[in-house]
Amino acid sequence: MTTSPTSSTSTPDGERGRRLLPGSERPALDAPTRGLPDGAVAQATLVLRRHGDLPEGRRLEAAELGASYGAAPDDLALVTRVLEAHGVTVLEAHGPSRRVRVQAPVAVLEDVFATSLHGASVDGVDVRAREGALGVPAELADVVTAVLGLDDRPQARTRHVVAAAAAGGTSYTPVELAQVYGMPQADGTGQTIAIVELGGGFDQQDLSTYFSGLGLPTPSITAVGVDGAANAPGQDPQGADGEVLLDIEVAGGVAPRADLVVYFAPNTDAGFLDAVATATHATPTPVALSISWGQSEDQWTAQARTAMDQAFADAEALGVVVLTAAGDSGSADGAAGVHVDFPSASPHTVSCGGTSLTVQGGRVVSETVWDGGARGGATGGGVSDTFPLPSWQAGAGVGDRSGTTATGRGVPDVAAVADPATGYRVLVDGTPQVIGGTSAVAPLWAGLVARVAQLSRRRLGPVQPHLYAAARPGVTPAGLRDVTTGSNGAYDAAPGWDACTGLGVPAAGVDALLTGG
Repeated sequence: MTTSPTSSTSTPDGERGRRLLPGSERPALDAPTRGLPDGAVAQATLVLRRHGDLPEGRRLEAAELGASYGAAPDDLALVTRVLEAHGVTVLEAHGPSRRVRVQAPVAVLEDVFATSLHGASVDGVDVRAREGALGVPAELADVVTAVLGLDDRPQARTRHVVAAAAAGGTSYTPVELAQVYGMPQADGTGQTIAIVELGGGFDQQDLSTYFSGLGLPTPSITAVGVDGAANAPGQDPQGADGEVLLDIEVAGGVAPRADLVVYFAPNTDAGFLDAVATATHATPTPVALSISWGQSEDQWTAQARTAMDQAFADAEALGVVVLTAAGDSGSADGAAGVHVDFPSASPHTVSCGGTSLTVQGGRVVSETVWDGGARGGATGGGVSDTFPLPSWQAGAGVGDRSGTTATGRGVPDVAAVADPATGYRVLVDGTPQVIGGTSAVAPLWAGLVARVAQLSRRRLGPVQPHLYAAARPGVTPAGLRDVTTGSNGAYDAAPGWDACTGLGVPAAGVDALLTGG
């Protein structure tokens, strides 16, 4: 058995020729630990430094991004040479996304990265865990910026909520919502939407039945496995399957002629990053990347947050709009105090908050902040503690409108209906359901982006400067409808940007807003 200390923190030391990897620190696991089996093998993802700094405000083609702003060939060769000399197998080296995927016996990885790995059970799931900081061989100290996946605890949660049977009086199809929100007439023809999933799966028959019931063609849907994960439907209709089917059916309902590519990855920091990078650097490049999984930003290591944020920066540089769910646990994001969700906190994403919507005769009667009260659930939102205020958000009054003096990145940017009591009609594992949560808002906006990209004949990203160009304290830009009533806990809705629904929900003219036209 390989064993590890349970009361002391592993620290890289000079005698082993290791150098501290900044931002890699993990707190001790609050659970009993055990040794891992003899001969246990593990995988990890290394992230390398950029060859050059990404230019701001300039869209790149994939070849230029890889050649000028990916990993330098000499760095890739050095990492490969050093790791192989230590007995580590390099499974994949991808220069454009700066990732090296490796595998080795646990004992070898412990030595190379100056850590101790142990087994544990978290929420009934067997995991491999570590604590403290990681180290890297001295030759790689300036080259490797992150080592992810050695600790394979679940990194994220779904952001969807299934409506209670007694609550299901009001619900909408994606087709109805596209009309309610004034989306431009288009169907996503020629566009690709990427969707990241960290569990669950879909059955093609479910999708054929669902889209047929909407009177729509079934979109082209492709499942891509990442890091050994795969499309695995029928296992958790109230959990991950519900997330997967919700994402596909909402995005496909808004943009039925778009190609949907669903990336399944393990629910780890490495799996999440690898899925995002694989989707971003795929051919063809997607116009939108929808992500409905997340976790409070303080529950990520700094190295993982930075690696993900840089991956989203790559996506933006390629013209991809990354849509993220702002969370379903109000301003606390499931913890004490106030927290924002990540990846929504990344300034390289469009964060999507949630509302409660009542429509009669195709017209909006009321739309307020989603706050489920006794039913539970509320839209996430707030001000980031880890990402500074982006320049394009500086004029919106984030510090003033959030009820704090904080000057971090404000979350969310936009919103749409998320209350499960006024939720989305979907089909999950053969059963009709009504589902809400900000999980539904990200794919709804992804479908909208695909429509606008089709009409404009180009990828749109980055769109945040367009969204905020005319935003001022108390003022929402044309193309969005302000939501001024309700609260998500610590924050209240108000005219203009607020930490509940951002700048508002889609309205007629949103296509011109997204393109800066």
